[in-house]
Amino acid sequence: MELFFSQILDGLSIGSVLLLAATGLAIVFGLMGVINLAHGELMMLGAYVTFVVQSVFRPIGGIVFELYYPVALVCAFIVTALVGVLLERTLIRKLYGRPLETLLATWGVSLILIQLIRSISTAMLLGILLTVVLGYFSSRLLKAKVGDRPFLPYVTGLLWAASLGIGLVAVNAFSVVRPLASPWFGPRNIDVTAPKWLQGSWGEIGGIELPGLRIFIILLSVVLLLATVWFLTKSAWGLRIRAVTQNRQMSNCLGIPTDRVDSITFGLGSGLAGVAGCAITLLGSVGPNLGAAYIVSCFMVIVLGGVGNLLGTVLASLMLGLIQSVVGSGSLLIVFPDMPAAAKGVVEFFATTSMSLVLVFIFIIVFLQFRPNGMFPQKGRSVDA
Repeated sequence: MELFFSQILDGLSIGSVLLLAATGLAIVFGLMGVINLAHGELMMLGAYVTFVVQSVFRPIGGIVFELYYPVALVCAFIVTALVGVLLERTLIRKLYGRPLETLLATWGVSLILIQLIRSISTAMLLGILLTVVLGYFSSRLLKAKVGDRPFLPYVTGLLWAASLGIGLVAVNAFSVVRPLASPWFGPRNIDVTAPKWLQGSWGEIGGIELPGLRIFIILLSVVLLLATVWFLTKSAWGLRIRAVTQNRQMSNCLGIPTDRVDSITFGLGSGLAGVAGCAITLLGSVGPNLGAAYIVSCFMVIVLGGVGNLLGTVLASLMLGLIQSVVGSGSLLIVFPDMPAAAKGVVEFFATTSMSLVLVFIFIIVFLQFRPNGMFPQKGRSVDA
């Protein structure tokens, strides 16, 4: 029975991580209608931000090092939120209402982020900064000189291409210096050491220990979910977000800055993905391919719970986490050794991590036959849009 309870806690912690990630995706996908395939890579960025913060605090040691994780949570949210805002302003904003193009573009962004983490070095960073500075200021200068002429987009593209060429030359030049050419992370997985106050047990119930890491992840997801609900329902910007979701044109006529609302919404969803990545570091090693392992599960949560519905997101994420943990671990065979032979054969067949995911897919396919819009489908004008 202790093993079964332990697997339930594992399932709740996995479901809590899915909840953190899927809440951000529910905001972006459910409220904005944007299919962001780079959402998993934003989680990966949050995990690497946690690793960097740990590396900064580690030489200090002592009590200061024990406080690195709360700082990492804040930094992961801020960094990924800023990346999300940048992504929305430079790419997503030009593709609203074009879901296929958005899907392909964000998939390309995800591949770029994966390769960036694998290969980023000081030389590459300097080359990227040089490219951005040259491209931005040259295009602004050109626009100030010639105005909105028909040939402006083509010349601007040529200027960015020339800036990219200069940046590549600069990367090659900087790479001659060996310390500048060394990759920061590389393709291997990285490990984050949990602070001592998260290790060990936080108490026990009926002789069963409560692992600190699992309980912390569950509490973290609850706190952030409540904060997100408060922001969307009680704050002024949350009201504006819901107004734009319901009727963008009317909101624009009433003076609501819809462009700023889009950036805040995308930044909030991206920031929650970064916090989810920070939480994932407590469960094991993380690497550049972290996002691919979670993005499919996040979309399954959104579809099962109902697009844009936070209550459905909560129930679906916990349900999927429990199925993957309890069934995939095979603990049912230990807790119920006398189950019928037919049921025992089914449980043994799905008692692996990969096959438990197959079971989740089967469950979702069957469920959607009866409720194709999820557990809690959207209602109102946003459905008709």
